[in-house]
Amino acid sequence: MTKKVALVTGGSSGIGESAVVELLGKGFIVYAAARRTERMVGLADKGAHVVALDVTDDASMQACVNRILQEQGRIDVLVNNAGYGSYGAVEDVPIDEARRQFEVNVFGLARLSQLVLPSMRKQKSGRIINISSIGARLYEPFGAWYHATKFAVEGLSFSMRLEVAPFGVSVSCVAPAGVVTEWNTISRDSLLETSGSTAYGPYAQRAFKVLETADGPAMSCTPDVVGRKIAKVATAKRPKAVYPVGKGARLIRGSFDLMPNSVTDTMLGQAYGTGRKA
Repeated sequence: MTKKVALVTGGSSGIGESAVVELLGKGFIVYAAARRTERMVGLADKGAHVVALDVTDDASMQACVNRILQEQGRIDVLVNNAGYGSYGAVEDVPIDEARRQFEVNVFGLARLSQLVLPSMRKQKSGRIINISSIGARLYEPFGAWYHATKFAVEGLSFSMRLEVAPFGVSVSCVAPAGVVTEWNTISRDSLLETSGSTAYGPYAQRAFKVLETADGPAMSCTPDVVGRKIAKVATAKRPKAVYPVGKGARLIRGSFDLMPNSVTDTMLGQAYGTGRKA
């Protein structure tokens, strides 16, 4: 029986690394892709194929997909996990940094999907798993650009899901709540670097503490929880459109869908100290 082949981006740490391990355990041939290949030595020891990939570089993406097709002749699963969060007030974040978040979180994901779809259509099967977030349904001060990318990922995924369905290809989003990874430190540090000393400074300092509080076992899960969910989607008979995962993920998404914005604004304003002034 032919083994199925998976490509996981952002495979050097966190969710991506866990997804690689879980897919290997399910019998997949797995290509772990990231810019920092030196951090994936442990994955190579476990049997993964390590490949350099920069999702902001089209030549890098083409080379990655071409290598897999040349070596394996197929790609059955693409896990678009590469992404990051850079926080700060909209007024303070340089537009170049905002563009970079979209390049990594949205356009890189879309371009890799374009590159794997011809072979998936030809074999009349395939799965694209896009890592979204509960942040695709909710919002918070100082996370505007990150949330914008995740709103975009889900909108793109839902439309693409309908487009590729006639060819036997499915598109699903895995939407984690809090996950204990280096992502959290990067986002918090960028918040203070960008807005800590501006007019938004006092609120940014408070937001830093809110984000820091959420980054712990009481409110966040470990990456392996998300990795197992990704493996479940990769092997599901009929993949769903969205898979919330992590502590409170389903409840949080549902609550934000149902609550009026005025209620949500009040709650978040109280938590972050940004409530409307009299």
